[in-house]
Amino acid sequence: MSETVKTLAELKAAASAASDARNRLTYLFDDGKFTELDPFAMAGEELSGVVTAFGYVNQNPVYAFSQDISVKKGAMTEAHAKKISKVYSLAAKTGVPVVGIYDSYGADVSNSFGALTAYGYLLSKVSNLSGVVPQIAVVAGTCAGCAAMLAESADLTIVTKSGELYVAANSDIKDLADNAAKSGTACAVCEDDKAACELAKELITKLPQNNLSPVPMYEFEEPAFAGADNAENAVKSIFDADSATELYADFGKASFTALATLGGATVGVVATNKTNDKLTSADCSKIARFVRLCDAFAVPVVTLVDTLGFEANDATEMQGAVKDMAKLAHAYAEATTIKLAVVTGKAYGPAFVALAGKGANADLVFAAENAAISALDPITAVEFLQHDELKGATDLTAKRNELADKFAKENASAVLAAANGCVDNIVDANGIRAALIDSVEIMAGKRVTNLPKKHSNIQL
Repeated sequence: MSETVKTLAELKAAASAASDARNRLTYLFDDGKFTELDPFAMAGEELSGVVTAFGYVNQNPVYAFSQDISVKKGAMTEAHAKKISKVYSLAAKTGVPVVGIYDSYGADVSNSFGALTAYGYLLSKVSNLSGVVPQIAVVAGTCAGCAAMLAESADLTIVTKSGELYVAANSDIKDLADNAAKSGTACAVCEDDKAACELAKELITKLPQNNLSPVPMYEFEEPAFAGADNAENAVKSIFDADSATELYADFGKASFTALATLGGATVGVVATNKTNDKLTSADCSKIARFVRLCDAFAVPVVTLVDTLGFEANDATEMQGAVKDMAKLAHAYAEATTIKLAVVTGKAYGPAFVALAGKGANADLVFAAENAAISALDPITAVEFLQHDELKGATDLTAKRNELADKFAKENASAVLAAANGCVDNIVDANGIRAALIDSVEIMAGKRVTNLPKKHSNIQL
């Protein structure tokens, strides 16, 4: 915008000019309506390059900013940073969620030192607001360098198929959106801007307004029983019909994480039987991050456990996978929100302790009638305890499996686990939903007093 733009009418025309940034906000807010903040803020002779606003998302108040790549390629200037900073300050004062829509090539090269200071200030704002109000980042265009760190500091990051979230500008990665999903950087990849904003709306609506607000309540429909042979069917059978929004589907593929509703109330869902594979380091990181998100906003966590345990071999030992296992266990143990676990299949050793251990990692533990719970995987138990019986077997694999099945039936049954206090009750498949709804209701007043400390030192 040149110096000749002087009148209020001309400023209004320039500020309200059609742009992708403004269109994205219309996708986000109810009926496409929002109230803009500081529309005439200037960066030199041009507008600031970001649209900031507030409005309603499914009737819930939300603050948002949307970077405008049509103005100096969305460069981060001092004026640009001040507008975004104001959004975070208002959100902190009012306890209202923030949605950030990113589309910028980065720092203003004409004042690079000022831009570096601005990014540092904004990162501080985002970090201080973390766990206070939900923050959703939508990467709708280019989001590089410091901006990528800013977007990834949000609670959940959504990327469009054309979005570019990166630090290394000259990398050989051809599909940056796909890479963001597979690396766990993005919780989802959406077809276009509108779909990404729709998902942001859905997530904002399911999460509480802030860390002091109750979880949202909705009208709901009963689910149709789909079985419990895998995570997705188990979720369909237990939680309200069509209520689950899966997150991080392409990262940590042995596990399933989602925000859903149970009896109309938002819950976080973790299921470990998405595939028949053991839990990897990626699964541990994915679940730990998700549990901490739920705990920050007092969203109850329901964990469906059916896993052979953690992946363990020479490669995982070399990679230090035990750190990720400890991170997972720590996330559950530190969480003070309601924690319910249901063993729907197999739960052996460290995996049972981390995901459903009584006392610290789960408030209440239920087991399906066919659940198998043991300190050792039956195959491992046979190798240790019945090695002599394997000697001389003509078919070693068949004999090992036969003994393992016998061990599971005699030493790893749900009845034995209940008798020894590892689970609180045994429920049939049709009774799991009712047991969980009743448990969430009775534990609504849960209170936990922790030892005074600055913060825990979780493995990262």
